Amino acid sequence: MNEGNVDLLQIRRELSIKGKNGIGFILAAAAIWTIITIIFALPIETHAKNILMLFTTGLLFPLAVVTSKLLKADWRFENNPLANLATHLNVAQIMYFPILFWAIAYSPNEAVLFFAIIVGAHFFPYGWFYHTKAFYFMAPVISALMILIWSFVQPEQLWLIPLSMVLLLLLLALWLYNDYKRKVKL
Repeated sequence: MNEGNVDLLQIRRELSIKGKNGIGFILAAAAIWTIITIIFALPIETHAKNILMLFTTGLLFPLAVVTSKLLKADWRFENNPLANLATHLNVAQIMYFPILFWAIAYSPNEAVLFFAIIVGAHFFPYGWFYHTKAFYFMAPVISALMILIWSFVQPEQLWLIPLSMVLLLLLLALWLYNDYKRKVKL
């Protein structure tokens, strides 16, 4: 391995440790998906559930800031050459929102499924960013499990999809925490 690769690995390790693998964002996402679970358990029409789901996502960043502070995780990587990459990776997820908007308009019972798949799949590049297998593994697992779960639920059981997301996000957070602790010991 040449010196450039070693430096890049060290930069990514530093991001992983300093930012605690993004666990603050994952826990905030679990809180958001808990709210979405409650919304989808309410006896209101699906369109209203979908609109409330979209509004709920606005809480992610403030919750992630608070959660990161509580965890003493710093995801502001001012002196790191990869500092802007995390922002670009998150913004990339927004590029898939037209699919979500289409689902809300034309296939409202599947909108929560589309959203869960988008969220799960967007984790994949964070495997490289934080140099952890957790994101590499969980991104396709979340996406595939969402489709599998959706294939068995009735429209009145759509709350099972966001509940599954909560459980999978908590599993991911645990895996990321263990990965973080291992890196700190090295």
